[in-house]
Amino acid sequence: MNLIKIVSLSLFLLIAGCETVKLGTLEKLGYEKREILTSRVEKAKDSQEEAKQQFQSALQEFQNLTQFNGGKLEDIYERLNDEYEASKKHSEAVSERIDSVEYVAEKLFSEWKSELKEYSRSDLRKKSEAQLIKTQKKYATLLKSMRKVEKSIQPVLSVFNDQVLYLKHNLNAQAIAALKNELATMKTNVNQLIAQMNTSISEANQFIQQMEN
Repeated sequence: MNLIKIVSLSLFLLIAGCETVKLGTLEKLGYEKREILTSRVEKAKDSQEEAKQQFQSALQEFQNLTQFNGGKLEDIYERLNDEYEASKKHSEAVSERIDSVEYVAEKLFSEWKSELKEYSRSDLRKKSEAQLIKTQKKYATLLKSMRKVEKSIQPVLSVFNDQVLYLKHNLNAQAIAALKNELATMKTNVNQLIAQMNTSISEANQFIQQMEN
């Protein structure tokens, strides 16, 4: 096993171990996995809301640069770089929240399925099993939507990063002209990402409502 695989495996085990400790601690405090999952979906939704606002803010800064008519380009570069770094930080938060949702969901559904065997009344077992299937389907739709957002963030970040680096290396009118040429694509990418985030946020709200009923 090469070094990269060893490090990746170690990191995965560390994260899984931390999640296990967190989940165990919350359960000892009296929280059920169902409550914990609902809470984590809420936090994942909030992280997407925050990321959406940040990407809109970053796009606005890029738009402002295309209207540049004097001043220090170094200052503008710093602002754009700050926006890029903030966007990257929010994207990482989105991924972490989605991972935490998936971890608890897997534990909840595994426990739920196992506990179906403990019913003595078949009618209650069937009702609980039907509810489990319904919840799993709704969750699968939510997770797919969240992962789609996560996947769509990376191309947007890559474009932001390219433009920030190009400006850093070419603090001149040519760099601004190059950015103007890319602005339409950036707008399209950000708008598509925001639309996907809105869909995911809506799915999260529906899932939370179902879990709380």
